[in-house]
Amino acid sequence: MSLGYANKLSYIEDVGNVGMTELFDPPNILQDKIERLTRMIRKSKHLVVFTGAGISTSCGIPDFRGPTGIWTLQREGSALPEASLPFHRAMPSMTHMALVELERAGILKFVISQNIDGLHLRSGIPRDKLSELHGNSFMERCTSCGTEYFRDFEVESVGLKETSRKCSNADCTVKLKDTVLDWEPFLQDALPIEEMNPAEVHCEMADVVLCLGTSLQITPACNLPLKCLSSGGKFVIVNLQQTPKDKKASLVIHGFVDKVIAGVMDLLNMRIRPFVRIDLLQTIFAQALSSDKKFVNWTLRLASAHDKKAHIPFIKSVEVFFSDQSMKEVVLDKHPFQLKRRTVWNIKPFDVILKVNFSEGCGCAYGQIKIPIDFHESRGNLKRDQDHVFQKLKAKAINGSCCGQNSVIERNVITEPQSEVVVRAIVTNVRWYDEITVKTAGAGSFSNGLLKRRKENKNGTAEAFKRSKGQNGHKK
Repeated sequence: MSLGYANKLSYIEDVGNVGMTELFDPPNILQDKIERLTRMIRKSKHLVVFTGAGISTSCGIPDFRGPTGIWTLQREGSALPEASLPFHRAMPSMTHMALVELERAGILKFVISQNIDGLHLRSGIPRDKLSELHGNSFMERCTSCGTEYFRDFEVESVGLKETSRKCSNADCTVKLKDTVLDWEPFLQDALPIEEMNPAEVHCEMADVVLCLGTSLQITPACNLPLKCLSSGGKFVIVNLQQTPKDKKASLVIHGFVDKVIAGVMDLLNMRIRPFVRIDLLQTIFAQALSSDKKFVNWTLRLASAHDKKAHIPFIKSVEVFFSDQSMKEVVLDKHPFQLKRRTVWNIKPFDVILKVNFSEGCGCAYGQIKIPIDFHESRGNLKRDQDHVFQKLKAKAINGSCCGQNSVIERNVITEPQSEVVVRAIVTNVRWYDEITVKTAGAGSFSNGLLKRRKENKNGTAEAFKRSKGQNGHKK
């Protein structure tokens, strides 16, 4: 995982209190507090959640101020914590996904986040119900038309600087900027108004503001929860350390955020659905007839759907097979993933089968894509509703308890020079939270039979690929 955010920030000597002692409520007191919190949520008319780094530590992302936090270790002169997985492959925690369920149920009205990991958006919180006060490491914004671009790779800069990409709107091609704040805006108490204004409005409207995993030290963000008090609202803190706002809170809970929220969801009798990570890629097929009209020179390239020049972060290598056994198999093991071939013009239509080997942090080893090739006929343009495609892929992934499924979203055919650009969605991770609930709070159910089926499905993918190769005329 990248710790680039901390390294990219301008140096500042005073980052506040770090390395504070972690406190844990005794089990009976913790359970009583969880029940109190559940009653508050059940009665609330306008629940707002305010989140900090503590909700993402179970995702493999270190916090900043905890005993092994980034700033704590820096102050001690110790090495930074080791990455447990690539930053761009971090998956939402159980708490992230519980908030999605509360929002879908109409209970949660708004989320305010100090985190820059992008996990609230990945989890499914609607953008119009989320303020990311300090920015998003995966987001670029056009300062002219306001269009936002949520990337599958970490944007290379912080401090609202121009990036190497431009806005793709036809009437707006200005350079994009990153959205992550550096220390200077913090010190000037100037957060983006498009994030700060709705956050203030919702905190003023809130009857309950629930603060999760935040030390409430960074101003002006830390003062937002207090705005509910003027209209009779209450705010609750769930954090492992004491905070400067504890005395003004109606309830302070010292415990792991996931464990507390698991208990709340259990008491509310609400199930947390699995998280399905869907990534995008482009396959670009181009062909040109030789001067003697006997051969076709053609290329097939895999490219990022976010930026054709960018690396595809979830792909390690690509194995290429053909339904025509006379064609030689090949392995593409470095960026750009591109295949160049020269084939006789009068060849019959054939299929190119791509075994896309996923990188570290993906939920399974690979996905398979079949591309039909016909030099004599051109397929037409196609555009499907992305949300509908995503929903179908998610259903297949959940029902099959595995990933690797893929589907075409858009196809654009260009006649001069002749090429076909296809945008595909592919499932690269599936994560269930019922098993986490069992471990953290004793809630939910996860049968041994389901565990066995998931293991069989995951282990069976290799055999499935071998069978599919045999069905397409490959050697078994």
